[in-house]
Amino acid sequence: MARPSNKNIQAKLVLVGDMGTGKTSLVLRFVKGQFFDHQEPTIGAAFFTQLLSLNEATVKFDIWDTAGQERYHSLAPMYYRGAAAAVVVYDISNVDTFVRAKKWVQELQKQGNKNLVMALVANKCDLESKREVKTEEGEKLSEENGMFFIETSAKTSLNINELFYEIAKRLAIAQPSQPSGINLHETENSGRRLFCCSV
Repeated sequence: MARPSNKNIQAKLVLVGDMGTGKTSLVLRFVKGQFFDHQEPTIGAAFFTQLLSLNEATVKFDIWDTAGQERYHSLAPMYYRGAAAAVVVYDISNVDTFVRAKKWVQELQKQGNKNLVMALVANKCDLESKREVKTEEGEKLSEENGMFFIETSAKTSLNINELFYEIAKRLAIAQPSQPSGINLHETENSGRRLFCCSV
């Protein structure tokens, strides 16, 4: 028996957070299965695509990995404008990145899409012995702001796929099915019947 056709969703996803939090490493691990110990800083933004198939939908992510350096911050709205999802990343071993993550959350809530699916990601869980930000702090921030929270490690690939699958599931729920094809409907204009089509 054939599976009923599911909906196709194309979703712009943006990653934001401080420099060195591992945004590029998260995306490279998800899209290409790669990890590099020494990743060059992103300049401006980098673009990736990835397709995920769920039971509910097939989601094509257009992923914008933004630069974390302060000098590129003014460019960020250009990337998160119109985004369906945002991933705010911080490094568990650097409390300053968590403080900046709070500011990113506020900015996205003020200026982002009102139906934005947001995730708070505590990255670099492989550095547990150097942890400066408790799990509970991340959970609290996410609960207070209607986001979901997950701890990841791009190095070990812990929860990387789970992060993107959860976003895809939430997007599938948030975006109603749109009919595809052409609809023929009858209209009347001064006694004559006209047939028109709409997409």
